[in-house]
Parts: sequence; structure tokens; C-alpha cells
Amino acid sequence: MSRRSLLRALGGTAALGALAGCGVPAAYVGPGDRAVTDESATDKRLTWANWPLYIDTDDHNPNRRPTLEAFEKRTGISVNYTEEINDNDEFFGKISPSLMNHQSTGRDLIVVSDWMCARFVRLGWVQQMDRARQPNVAKYMDPLLRSPAFDKGRRFTVPWQSGITGIAYNRKKLGRDIRHVKDLWANDLKGRVTLLSGLDESFALLMQGNGVDITRWTADDFHHVCDEVERQIHRGQVRRFTGNDYTKDLVSGDVLACQAYSGDVIQLQADNPDIRFVVPEEGAELWSDSLMIPNRAGHKANAERLIDYYYDPAVAAELAAWVTYVCPVPAAREVLAASKDKDTAALADNPLIFPNDTMRRRLAIARDITSTERVEFAKRWNKIVGL
Repeated sequence: MSRRSLLRALGGTAALGALAGCGVPAAYVGPGDRAVTDESATDKRLTWANWPLYIDTDDHNPNRRPTLEAFEKRTGISVNYTEEINDNDEFFGKISPSLMNHQSTGRDLIVVSDWMCARFVRLGWVQQMDRARQPNVAKYMDPLLRSPAFDKGRRFTVPWQSGITGIAYNRKKLGRDIRHVKDLWANDLKGRVTLLSGLDESFALLMQGNGVDITRWTADDFHHVCDEVERQIHRGQVRRFTGNDYTKDLVSGDVLACQAYSGDVIQLQADNPDIRFVVPEEGAELWSDSLMIPNRAGHKANAERLIDYYYDPAVAAELAAWVTYVCPVPAAREVLAASKDKDTAALADNPLIFPNDTMRRRLAIARDITSTERVEFAKRWNKIVGL
């Protein structure tokens, strides 16, 4: 299951849109009703819900998490770490009844994709963080990530890891390079292209191929993309729509080019250096899975302290070397570069972990789909994709 998970069915999406829409006072929680008495000073623990395989583990014992154990030893705070998030919508459905009814979720810290974070922020279901307790976050967060449209100034969210939605292709089998989004529509790729099926995962890159500024896209921009994708389907250009299983088609050679995530391609390149990842000249989407403290969390200060710990460049470097996503702490690059292990040091020069200046100029965080837009857009996109 992709961390950038699919919108599986319109029914769930429509329900979310109705819930988060205007004029639903039962869903929205005002600032005064979000917090409870913080027990952090006397109760040294917290519960953290994350995705599977999204934190460093010991090479000899996968049940041990070195950076997390170091935090517990340094602070005396015990962390109940659960890998319970497999899908953004599914997890939303699991904890939304508690949040809607002003109850504790039983979790002090959660990690979901930014497009889902936007819903939590709009609904008032997460607490504003105290940056006075987070000097590392204030100092070291990547400037590209500091102020997305849904959370100006990152008051409610902090990126855990980031990634890029771009294009992967097999350079040897294709026999040429890909530089533009519209290269996917070339005749020599007919029937050998895949696109991502998730609405939130797919639309931004395709808009960028049309020259759209994805920080301020419009409904017309979205429908223009849908028109274009429908044309390409009718001419047989698109082989299929995928989740993370696009990697199988790319490795087998059934597909020569596809929408892809930077973190996946790093793993594929270890076995096949002919697989390339490109940030198109028109740009690509920079996304994040972000940390949030849900309403009525009983250990807010402990959670804020843990978040800040992972923004220490040395800790961020250790995590980056294991997960190989785009590191939200650029200063971690120098830590990796100084490593005595040559393979670890080489990660500092990988632009898919630490984007270079040329790549960074092409990256943007897309404006999220609002609750009022989502029902209409999901209906059209899911019909195209066949969900």
C-alpha cells in the first residue's frame, strides 16, 4: 500500500466532502475546545501512530528502532510506536468519530499525507504547536516546506518525510531521455505509459505539464487535465492506472515511462541503473507526510519534544539514510557527507534525497483540493480511472 494512498471509492470521498463542507458545525472544532490538561510533566510517555516501514530499524533486529530508542534514553519518555496507518482515508475513518465528538483518539502524534492534513486543519481537529519547544524545527526545516497553502507557517503540521512525484523511465529500453510531462504522449510510448490512479497523487504533475502554477490552480485547469487524459486513453497511450504497483511494470519492461515517486525509484535503481527519475522542466510536485498532534492529546509537550528531536540534523541524517525519501532537514546532508562509510556518504549527493539547486527551482507544493471541490473532481477522475 502506497503511503500516497489511493482514493479507493467515491462513496467514502463524498462522505468526507460532506463532513468537511461548509455549514456543518458538528464537525468543526473551535480553538477553545481542542486541548485538554497536558500530562507531559508528570507522565513521561506518548503514543505515536505512523505508517509501516517509515522509521529506521536495526539491521539485525527489525523490532528495534535506533533513533527512537535513543530519544527514549535521552529524555526518559516512553514511546508507544504503532504502525497502524495503511491508508489516509481508512485512518481518517478510524479516528474521525472521536475527533468529531470532542473525544481523545488515544494518540498523541499521527502522520498522514499533506492533502489529508489539510482536512484535519480545516476541521480544527489538530492543535497548534509551540515552536518555543521546537528550536530545531524553527531552524532547520526546509524553506520549500515551510508554508503550504493549507497550513501557512506550518503552525499545525511538521513534515516527517517528503517526496517528489515525477516521471520514471527505462533509459536503455526507451533509447532517449524524457524531459517534459508531454513526452509521455509520444508515439514511441504508445501503450507503455502508466499514470497514478489516486486523484491527489496524479493531478498536479499533469497540470504542470500544461504550464499551470500548481500553487494556484483552478477548476478549469483540472478539467483540462481530465480532457487530456481521456484523449490519451482513447488513442491507446495509457496502459493502465496504478498504485505503487507501477514499479513491477517498469522493472519488467512492460512499461517504459510512468508517473512515479522519487523514494521508490531510489530502491529500483539499486538493482537497475537504467531506470531514471526526472523532474520535468515544467516542474514536479513536492509532497510530504506530516506529523500532527490531534485534539485532546494528553501528552502534547512530549510529542512536540519528539518532533523537534527528529529535526536535529544528526538524527535526521540517520533516518534519511534508512528511509531514503526527500529529507526535510537540508542540514542533514553535511552529516551524511562526513560519514566514514562510503555508501552512506554517497547519499549526500543523491538529488532524490537532497534535491540540488536546479531541481529545487522546479519543485512546488500543490494547492490542495478543497472540500467543496472534492466531490465533483473525484466523481470525474474516478470515472476516468475506473474506480
